[in-house]
Amino acid sequence: MTSDRDEILQAVSSAVLAVTRHLSVREVLQVIVRSAQRLLDARYAALGVPDDDGSFAEFVAEGLTDKQWDAIGPLPRQHGMLGAMLRDGTPVRLPDLRKDERFEWWPKAHPVMKDFLGVPIRDGEQVLGIIFLANKRTGRGFTQEDQELLTLFAAHAAIALINARLYERGRELAMLEERNRVARELHDAVTQKLFSLRLSAQAAGAMLDKAPDKAAAELERVQRLAGEALAELRAVIVELRPAELDRHGLSETLRKHVRLLDRLHPVAVTFECGELPPLDSAVEVAVLRVAQEALHNAVRHSGAATVSVRLAYADGRLELVVRDDGSGFEQAESRGLGLVSMRDRAEAIGGELRVDSVPGAGTTVRMEVSR
Repeated sequence: MTSDRDEILQAVSSAVLAVTRHLSVREVLQVIVRSAQRLLDARYAALGVPDDDGSFAEFVAEGLTDKQWDAIGPLPRQHGMLGAMLRDGTPVRLPDLRKDERFEWWPKAHPVMKDFLGVPIRDGEQVLGIIFLANKRTGRGFTQEDQELLTLFAAHAAIALINARLYERGRELAMLEERNRVARELHDAVTQKLFSLRLSAQAAGAMLDKAPDKAAAELERVQRLAGEALAELRAVIVELRPAELDRHGLSETLRKHVRLLDRLHPVAVTFECGELPPLDSAVEVAVLRVAQEALHNAVRHSGAATVSVRLAYADGRLELVVRDDGSGFEQAESRGLGLVSMRDRAEAIGGELRVDSVPGAGTTVRMEVSR
C-alpha cells in the first residue's frame, strides 16, 4: 500500500504542478488524464466535462492517435455509460463494458474496450466531470483497490480543475480591467488633446482672412497639439501589447485565445500553426489584433458552426487565415465589421489584408506580411 500511496502522491503532484504553472483548463485536464492512466496502468484514459446541451464542453483522451480521433468524429454526447455516470455521480467498475445494459454503441472507428473503470470528479454535489479508464495492461481487469485509488485521485483532481477554472476566469477579468483602463487613458489624455486641437483649428479658420498672423499662430498650436496627441496615442498603443506576447510569443498566445473562445462559445474554433521565425514586436501585435477582430466577427456575427485559424510562414512571408462557414455578407456593406481597422493594422506594418465573403458561403480573412 506504501507504493500505491507514493504513486498517487506523484500523480497528484503532477496535476497540482500544472496549476501552479498557470496552464489552461484543457492543459490541466490533459495532465489529470495522463496521471490517471499511468497510475492504474490503463491502455485508454479519458476525461469528460459536461456542458448544458447534452454533450461535453471538454473531452480529452490518452491512448488514441490523432488519426483515430479524426476517424471517430465529433465529441461524444452524454448517452450510454457516459450519460449514466453523469446522472448517477457514482463510480462504475466492470469486467466487460460491452455486456452492461447501460452500454449502447461506439462509433465505427472507436477502439474496442473491455474492462472499464469510471470515477466522477465532484465538487460537493456537482459532478465536474468523469475520469474513464479502460483495458488495464496488467492483471485481469480493475480491482476494488484500483477504484479506491482512482476515487482518491479524483478528489485531488477536482481541486486542480477548480483552481484552473478560477485562474482562467481571473485572466478574463484582468483583460476586461485592462481594456477599461486603456479606455480611460484614451479619454483622459488623447481625447482632451483632440478637443483642443479642434478648437484651435476652428479659431484659425475664423481668423484666416481678417488676422492672418493670429491664424498662423493658431495653426502652429494645431501642429503642436497634433504632435502631442500622436505621441500620447503611441504611448497607449505600446502599453496595449499583451504581456502574454512577451511570455509565450505569438503562436501560443493566439492558441490560448482560440481555446478560450472554443470554450466560451458554441462554435467549434480550431487553431493550426507551423514553425515561426522571430518576429518584430509590431508585427506580432498587429497579427494578434487582426486575428482577434476576425474571430470576434466570426463567433458573434456569422452564425458559423466552425471557425478555423491558421498561421504559417513560408518564403519570407507570414500568413494569417481566419475562415468560417457562416452566413457571409455583402462586402459593400462591411464597414461595420471592423474591417477598416484590420486593414489599417495590416498596412501599418507593410502587410496586406484581403477579405473574401459571399452571402451564404462563409468568410475568409487573409493577412500577409513580409518579414
